[in-house]
Amino acid sequence: MLTKIKCPKCNIEGTFSISDPVFDGPYKCWKCKELFHIRMEHGALKGIEAMSGEELAKFEQVEAIKNKFRRPG
Repeated sequence: MLTKIKCPKCNIEGTFSISDPVFDGPYKCWKCKELFHIRMEHGALKGIEAMSGEELAKFEQVEAIKNKFRRPG
């Protein structure tokens, strides 16, 4: 599913593709390269807030641990 997201910093509209109906994670603006944490449900943007590089690294570490213990199937 393709969704349009308007960057709060530079006001440029970008396209974001997700496969699940719910997404909670990082988004990087293609124009200004600013990082954001976004929450989406069924193609609708529910929340967006600025995210630092350190927060992104922490988020990726947590996701890697979750994936390590996730059951296949």
